[in-house]
Amino acid sequence: MPVNRLELRIARSLGRLPARWQVRLSGRPAVHLDGLTLDPQVQLLLALRERRGAVPLPAMEPALARDSTRRDAAAAAGRPIRVHAVADLTVAGATGPLRARHYAPPGAGGVRPLLVYFHGGGFVIGDLDTHDQVCRLLCRHAGVHVLAVAYRLAPEHPFPAAVEDARAVLSWAYDQAAALGADPARVAVGGDSAGGNLSAVVAQQSARDGGPPPVLQLLLYPAIDRTAAYPSVDLFADGFFLTRDEIDWFDRHYAGDSEPDDPRRNPLKAPDLSGLAPALVVTAGFDPLRDEGEAYAGALATAGTPVTVRREPAMIHGFANMVDVSTAARAALLRAARDLAAMLH
Repeated sequence: MPVNRLELRIARSLGRLPARWQVRLSGRPAVHLDGLTLDPQVQLLLALRERRGAVPLPAMEPALARDSTRRDAAAAAGRPIRVHAVADLTVAGATGPLRARHYAPPGAGGVRPLLVYFHGGGFVIGDLDTHDQVCRLLCRHAGVHVLAVAYRLAPEHPFPAAVEDARAVLSWAYDQAAALGADPARVAVGGDSAGGNLSAVVAQQSARDGGPPPVLQLLLYPAIDRTAAYPSVDLFADGFFLTRDEIDWFDRHYAGDSEPDDPRRNPLKAPDLSGLAPALVVTAGFDPLRDEGEAYAGALATAGTPVTVRREPAMIHGFANMVDVSTAARAALLRAARDLAAMLH
């Protein structure tokens, strides 16, 4: 049994202890920063990760980083969240077929909406399996069909390959929604981190190029703008899972020779944010990307696009992938699922 799997099992059991004991076992005082308090169980998980000596992503080649991410995701995964059905399939990307996975929601209640989901991972790592549990939870607790897509990854396929795939998949989803058993009039896009970036970009593109645009965009701690200096990047540059060095590593692999002001890469740079699909923006208090996500939400609201913003104050970047090892992370993603259901149904 890999050491990290054993440690995660220990962390699950320790999560039942009182918060003060979780903090004590982390080996450091409770973390208070920027007026926020880090969740005790998350603090313990970060401490266990540090003690294990996890190799930072910038020290690895992309292929090795992907393997490491898959192993960590498998170690963290609990019993699969039950949905009505799961099927692997292929969808039409920009230059050829892409792997995808369709999750059908349980229960009766008529034809349900479809959420096209783009996984996170800095456009370099992540896949259908690393985000399987995230999609299952959203499917079950938001009561929606979920179509997860394995878009092309950098550096083999740098910007704008992922954007082009995401745009093509949204069109495919509209064409095939009824065949999937979903409502073709209620197709939404969503994703976490890099996937949130892709969701924001295709929401913009489809609103301007004849669409049809999504009816909603779900942006979980989205990567929105690498052109400005945000305080949260400095505040949480190290020690809170996603580091500044990793952000730079992802961006170097993804950006290629693109211009920083290209809104397909940095959607906050779009000249017009009006008339877009309503957005549900979820940020994490201890996330380097927190401020840019909230800046985007503010810019959408200023432009007249309806926005619901939820900050999970005690969470870190990547909490959606921690639902099996942190009760607080699961509760946070459940809140997002309930908000999504309320906005779509």
